[in-house]
Amino acid sequence: MGAVTPFGVSVDLFWDSLVEGRSGLSTVSLFDTQGFDVRVGGEVPNFNPTEYLDPKLVKRLDRFTQFAMIACDEAFKASGLDLERVDPQRMAVIFGSGIGGMNELEQQFARLTNKGPGRVSAFTIPKLMVNAASGNISIAYGTKGSSVAVSSACASATHAMGEALEHIRRGKADIVFTGGSEAALTPLALAAFAAMKALSTRNDAPQRASRPFDRDRDGFVLSEGAGALIFEDFDHAKRRGAPIVAEVIGFASSSDADHLTQPSEDGKGAADAMRRAVADAGMPADEIDYINAHGTGTPLGDVAETVAIKEVFGPAAKKLVVSSTKSAIGHSLGASGGIELVATIRALVHSVVPPTINLDNPDEQCDLDYCPNTARDRKIDVAMSSSFGFGGHNACIVVRRL
Repeated sequence: MGAVTPFGVSVDLFWDSLVEGRSGLSTVSLFDTQGFDVRVGGEVPNFNPTEYLDPKLVKRLDRFTQFAMIACDEAFKASGLDLERVDPQRMAVIFGSGIGGMNELEQQFARLTNKGPGRVSAFTIPKLMVNAASGNISIAYGTKGSSVAVSSACASATHAMGEALEHIRRGKADIVFTGGSEAALTPLALAAFAAMKALSTRNDAPQRASRPFDRDRDGFVLSEGAGALIFEDFDHAKRRGAPIVAEVIGFASSSDADHLTQPSEDGKGAADAMRRAVADAGMPADEIDYINAHGTGTPLGDVAETVAIKEVFGPAAKKLVVSSTKSAIGHSLGASGGIELVATIRALVHSVVPPTINLDNPDEQCDLDYCPNTARDRKIDVAMSSSFGFGGHNACIVVRRL
């Protein structure tokens, strides 16, 4: 696994910060926010891509692809893969992003406007296209199987990982680089999400701004980052002595078919995805020990997700532990599912539930155990990670301890 988050670069740094109950959110410094209604975000701190990538390559990559490449490099190094001893035709890339090269798009539009069409970069399209991450990952590791970009808003990474699972199940690959990346903390994106009234305006207290399931929540906090994982056929991994950290056992998706940006209030679409994912894992719902919730901190979304969990799990919902790691790092849109599966797997491995920080005044309608403010020791054998996106896209993935 690999992670780039508002805590920095590395899975260990991400996990340790979560367990300590820290927040990675701050006042936005990537650009001048004077005049913006929202000035809080989740930036990758002190990010210098040339510390991790060839400077010549960096110039050809948008920030979201840089994040993806760096997260994949960490995952690759942890995997013990020897590219000389694997069949490139049996290696694939299925990677998600909700928006893609937003930075490049805005920068080149400014060039077009201010300096004319002759000054627009020749790298513009290769940098901004959503498949830039999957394409560059494929080139870096010489994968000759499928190379696919998945874009389904905030469900992008989880959809990508579900497709990676299905790719292996169908016998089309032995190894898949998967996950998601996003770098949409830009002037236009921040202003646009703010115009929708989707974001927290708690500008005076950035680290307290992301408050999933709290009565005083007022929207999500826009952030950036990447989460990368290498999925591998179990027998193939065993033969090469791979350092396996968890087993992926179930995936499902659904659509609300209701509203383009608001979740279905009855949670039916989210419930369908959860129920199908548990069924795909071949187990009763009450065997799930932990859910890493979508939990964005929006007034409607957190209630709908709570309703969905209670519908799927029934009385067992009260025994579940649920938490939202977005409370610590904000919402990285299409990258969030990848980052959150990394956290979910670490929870399995270490038998620790990361907390939902800033949960000081629970909403009466959000009445489950959200592990408020402090990490909790708990053996977790099976866990689920959920992602729900604009467009009514719902995706859930289930993992098991080995």
